[in-house]
Amino acid sequence: MLGRSALAAATNTGTPGFGVKYSNPSTLPGLTGLSIAFSPAGDAVAISTSGTPYVTAYPWSASTGFGAKFSNPATLPTGLGNGVAFSPAGDAVAVAHTTSPYVTAYPWSPSGFGAKYSDPATLPGTRGNGIAFSPSGGAVAIAHNTTPFVSAYPWSSSGFGTKYTNPATLPANACWSVAFSPNGASIAVGHSSGSFVTAYPWSGSAFGTKFSNPATLPANQVNGITFSPASDVLATAHPTTPFVSFYPWSGSGFGAKFSNPSTLPTGNSNSVAFSPDGLSVAVGHAVTPFLSCYAWSGSGFGSRYANPATLPPGEVSGVAFSPSGNALGLAHTGSPYITVYPWSS
Repeated sequence: MLGRSALAAATNTGTPGFGVKYSNPSTLPGLTGLSIAFSPAGDAVAISTSGTPYVTAYPWSASTGFGAKFSNPATLPTGLGNGVAFSPAGDAVAVAHTTSPYVTAYPWSPSGFGAKYSDPATLPGTRGNGIAFSPSGGAVAIAHNTTPFVSAYPWSSSGFGTKYTNPATLPANACWSVAFSPNGASIAVGHSSGSFVTAYPWSGSAFGTKFSNPATLPANQVNGITFSPASDVLATAHPTTPFVSFYPWSGSGFGAKFSNPSTLPTGNSNSVAFSPDGLSVAVGHAVTPFLSCYAWSGSGFGSRYANPATLPPGEVSGVAFSPSGNALGLAHTGSPYITVYPWSS
């Protein structure tokens, strides 16, 4: 018999917004959750954390929720895990973390973690903060604290290739987040000073000439960054009101900033994600209810969705929708450190 949370997921009526929270995993992650990702097949979920083992993964099913935790990787990341990402093929998982080598990657299969890939020959700058694979899976990028602030590498089943040449115009300072556009034509980073957001054309093997900054900059350091599924919006999350800044995006770069949502997130925003259908957007932030979700259309923000019946217990640092869009996962402070809800746009 299904438990209440699983039953709610299995019988979701499609009413927009949150369903009843899934039951917690039987074995919790290690300390504060900082980033979360679903596998491309939607059959696993991984969370990077502030405590050992720094990355934890579970089987995932929309009907039953969390399965029994996968065994930890034989070689753990060396420090606090700020970012986690699966490759588009679902055959690798990578973690950006605070201590050398600052990025650690593993083969991934239905059995879990494989033996760690060799570190890249040229390491990223200190403290890996964010990580993203290109849509083709042929590259992986890391946002980090020291120059050049973003590092990208070829990626294959053999692991890291020789680091790509740095962009000609570097981000202004420490980068906290990085994202490729789903069409693979652009890469963007969020950083701590200057324009707070920097974007480049991406050829699949090199950074192009930096796009002009947006006319209206984000209000502060960009902690989270993502593109819409159609690659026509670039979204940023930051610590100063309005806490989010969204821009139309095209091959020419930034358009005029969208109007702010009528109901703002309640505090410092850390992360942002679009649902796969592009009809909803989720923002993780530092002040209760710790999560704000909105309807989204081509004209901008719609109404804010009602809060889930059971709120996350603390600051949400990571948000991710499942590939099918029927679940929304959070990485946060406070036990159980990971929370997932059924979702309907």
